[in-house]
Amino acid sequence: MNLLIQTEMLGYLRQDGRKGIRNVVLVVYLVECAHHVSREIRSHFRDQPVTLIGFPGCYPNAYADKMMNALCTHPNVGAVLLISLGCESFNRNRLKKTIEESGRPVELIGIQTAGGTKKAITDGIRFISSALEDLEGVPRVSFYAEDMVVGVVCGGSDATSGITANPAVGRAFDLIVENGGTAIFENTGEMIGLDEMVAERAATPALAHELRATLYKAANYYSIMGHGSFAPGNAEGGLTTQEEKSMGAYCKTGKSPISGMIKPADIPGRKGLFLMDIVPDGEPRFGFPNPNDSSEIAELIASGALCVLFTTGRGSVVGSAISPVIKVCANPDTFKRMEENMDINAGRILYDEATLDEVGEEIVAKILSLASSGQTSSERLGHEEFVLGYKTFEPIGPACMP
Repeated sequence: MNLLIQTEMLGYLRQDGRKGIRNVVLVVYLVECAHHVSREIRSHFRDQPVTLIGFPGCYPNAYADKMMNALCTHPNVGAVLLISLGCESFNRNRLKKTIEESGRPVELIGIQTAGGTKKAITDGIRFISSALEDLEGVPRVSFYAEDMVVGVVCGGSDATSGITANPAVGRAFDLIVENGGTAIFENTGEMIGLDEMVAERAATPALAHELRATLYKAANYYSIMGHGSFAPGNAEGGLTTQEEKSMGAYCKTGKSPISGMIKPADIPGRKGLFLMDIVPDGEPRFGFPNPNDSSEIAELIASGALCVLFTTGRGSVVGSAISPVIKVCANPDTFKRMEENMDINAGRILYDEATLDEVGEEIVAKILSLASSGQTSSERLGHEEFVLGYKTFEPIGPACMP
């Protein structure tokens, strides 16, 4: 398939050479105490490219710090407003310097220093107004299929997910990789028991070992924590076992060789297909809940995803604060009931109204349309969900990026 479509595709060129498909201003609270002020600032720009993210803790760990630095310098981000209470432990000055060095306009407002809520809000509105003018000067350059970085998650899976939406996304991933793009999948907790199927696609034997190890880790983690990815809603939707759900989830990955393994906020060093390991390293500890769709979306975005594919059978409404989320609906009944939230009706496959290849091509066309002024349903509806909590990760080794 030739992924170059007739409509001209343009990206936003950043100083590091990466290209974005959005040009948003981030309002970022660095502690929950600054959430209200940040939300009030954001509310003044409801119909403009201004969005809100934040960290609720008073003291970040290395994971949260790395995630926030990656998100604030994401290719879809054009400017950043940081809101601090003033006494939290987040290294706000270093974060501000990182953003400055990336060439983006940035402002740090401390509520205590500013003089309280109203003064901080006034200062924030003033910066956002100026930043929106600055965004107009960001260079626009040609955007190609090889510039695209796409992630995938699934949520609200049912018995149709593994036979329509997920394999259709697998076909789309294969097309993206064939045309020089980058695709990232995760959900290691939903591929337990498939370690050999995953490992045999590794680019090197050393990478195969790493892929097996991360799936073993996921199995151990969920066993000790006493929960997994199989939810009551999955059973109500007709899924029978964890094994059935895992096989369906695996279909999202397509057939391409796996080029490497990353962890949240790691940027792939080359093109190809990558597995993201989202399960914390070290001894399992209470605090990491059952996989959360919004946190996984944020992790994919922190690793450079310009958009995220979201497959669902039961139906989901979540979007994202930074990168567009494309809803690929597996169940035709769900699509009919929740059409305003959905982008692709993969359920047509059930009635021989479309093939897997045709829906895969439709997904790719939708992805590329985002670089030519197209929008997703979640964007039109104003969804900007965001979750960032605590995890612990060790750095990846050389075998993960052969």
